[in-house]
Amino acid sequence: MSTAVGGPIRPCPECGAQIPVDERFTVWCASCDWNVDPGEHQEKQEKAKEAERRGRRTRPTGPGRLEEARRALARRHGERLHAEVTRDGADLRARRDGASVLAYVIALAVHGVTAALLFGGVACLVWGWGSGLMLLGAVLLAMAVALRPRLSPPLGDGTVLRRADAPELYALVDEVAEAVGTRGVDTISVGKEINAGVMSRGLRGRRALDLGLPLWEVLTPQQRVALLGHELGHYGNGDTRHGRVVGSALRSLATWRYYFLPTARPSLVEMIVNAVYAVPLLLVQGTLTLLDHLTLRATQRAEYLADREAARTASTEAAVGLMDRMLVLDSIDVFLRRESNSAALAGTRSARGNAAGARDGDGLWTRLAAHMASVPEHEYERQRRVGARRGHSVDSTHPPTHLRRACLLAGPPAAAAVVLGEARQQRIDAELATARARVARGIVRDGVA
Repeated sequence: MSTAVGGPIRPCPECGAQIPVDERFTVWCASCDWNVDPGEHQEKQEKAKEAERRGRRTRPTGPGRLEEARRALARRHGERLHAEVTRDGADLRARRDGASVLAYVIALAVHGVTAALLFGGVACLVWGWGSGLMLLGAVLLAMAVALRPRLSPPLGDGTVLRRADAPELYALVDEVAEAVGTRGVDTISVGKEINAGVMSRGLRGRRALDLGLPLWEVLTPQQRVALLGHELGHYGNGDTRHGRVVGSALRSLATWRYYFLPTARPSLVEMIVNAVYAVPLLLVQGTLTLLDHLTLRATQRAEYLADREAARTASTEAAVGLMDRMLVLDSIDVFLRRESNSAALAGTRSARGNAAGARDGDGLWTRLAAHMASVPEHEYERQRRVGARRGHSVDSTHPPTHLRRACLLAGPPAAAAVVLGEARQQRIDAELATARARVARGIVRDGVA
């Protein structure tokens, strides 16, 4: 290994080209793609070992025919969708296709089953008062309550900020929402997830924004605006999966599936119950899979539309920068887990002075920002190539990040409609100071979510 001005280098074992070496990241060759996706090779090895343990002979030809067909179908679908959103350009609008309409029909049928259980339970209690039908009515009502549609996803463990707690942050969200063409949110919560998202809760559709501080902290001010523009852009872009009707149906089916799952290591009675539940489980699983696949196209298309809103709100440059950060989210996860493990080791030492500071999360966000600033460009490029090699997944709700990035760069660059200045960013940081310290302590104490 030799050392160049930009750091150590070594020859590629495949083609001999000089490749940069950073021990924190995968060493790979940009000339011949040697070791560009080591996870793919490791996955094949694990499958081969598992097959060998089971006494099967492995085929060296890679995935089976069915899996190859699924991948080819996903790639064709993804390429058509990417060509569509790139061709339509700025005139791209949300639309409902046949799959979305069918998804609504199935979702309404799912809710109809719950309504039938409720009606049947009430009818048995009213018409069968004083008879054995009352017991059947009670069972039907209990099933209706257990299988009722959940209008809201479960709450996370983040810190909820009200408008009085963070007026400047709420004002920024409102400004971004106005630029996107929607309304703001009712609550904002910050936590330790490396993610962000919006959702509607309850019958009134109160909007909640979840901000994962590990992601928020590694973004520039304009990239933060792009993140908000993307999340708020999901409202009104045809994403049926996140709507009340289809979204709650998916959650209901997941609940049903949980109740019908067979018991592990069952007794004789439980074996009988498992046998009785087999057919309902197949029906629920089949309906859940069908509804999931029917909404995938609209969901992936909605991601492109949300990216368009992010660029229109924060600028194309900021939206592309956000995409680049999304490519290396695993690096954030690894760094935070390393910080948590280091704090745990420090806590076992007899010298408590340095350990206390580590467990309190002091300087965590500064160290995370420094780490992300040191991620080399060849790691970003490797992640783009990995995405291109793996292609579209048949069950992914998001298009590959490298295609989303390419779609943003395909059209004319957009200027920022909302600019987050330094003074305003400092005021937002001050509002988040308490939550930042609390989340940092939680990460070093318990790890990331």
